[in-house]
Amino acid sequence: MAVTGFGEITEKLRRSTVVIQAGGRGGGSGVIWSSEGSIITNAHVARGTQVSLRLWDGREFDATVACRDPRRDLAALRINATNLPSAFVADSSQVRPGELAIAIGNPLGFVGALTTGVIHAVGPVRGLGSQSWVQADVRLAPGNSGGPLADARGRLIGINTMVAGRLALAIPSNMVRDFLSAGPSDAWLGVTVHPVRIRRSNAVDGFGLVLLELEPRSAASYASLLPGDILLGTEERAFTSLGDLSKVLEGSGPRLLRLEFLRGDYSRVRRVTIQLGDENPLRSLAAA
Repeated sequence: MAVTGFGEITEKLRRSTVVIQAGGRGGGSGVIWSSEGSIITNAHVARGTQVSLRLWDGREFDATVACRDPRRDLAALRINATNLPSAFVADSSQVRPGELAIAIGNPLGFVGALTTGVIHAVGPVRGLGSQSWVQADVRLAPGNSGGPLADARGRLIGINTMVAGRLALAIPSNMVRDFLSAGPSDAWLGVTVHPVRIRRSNAVDGFGLVLLELEPRSAASYASLLPGDILLGTEERAFTSLGDLSKVLEGSGPRLLRLEFLRGDYSRVRRVTIQLGDENPLRSLAAA
């Protein structure tokens, strides 16, 4: 079934999508939230302190990270520009399975790439905690993160974030509104993790989060964690889902986070103390 004015709808959505480069790493996407220079993207896209972006018309800007929330995986950027083509934001609570979904992003160097599909569900995903996701069968690739997921009228319903199975997961637009209302968060661990099942000497399967990447000069890197380490949880509680790590990062102000992890020898649990919410992460301490 043809959608009236679909070409115009997607063109407007492309103009509201930006290309983001952070710290010399691979690119991502972002959405112009307001015409006065507010950009929304994923926290894992806007990593580090150096963030630059390019608009659809080719203009380039250095952006300031106004606020960042790793728990929600959201970041708000600010650029010195006005009269920008902002996205029209819809009420994500009104999204229903079966509706047409449109995703725009910058995957693998293709700027403004378009993909379409349908909404599969709106709600939590098993293994990812209690957070609600807009789940759609649109095709995403590296570089789509932080870009818009829209309905058939081009209205923003979510921020594309990850792929689970064959479904794209987007942070609902209403959660983005809540994030902007709540203000900044200072809990930045600086890691990319992936959930894994591990079998230890007692032959009992357990859950862990393997560290895929560590951001330079992050709290995790200063605490001497390494790629390949597997986070098990805190001294008080074992992790059972990806959302558990987000929960222990909640809060603000200087505080200590004590984590248990594995490195090489699965029979030996190691511990590390990490300083969060501190402008001087060198004060983080690692323990064997």
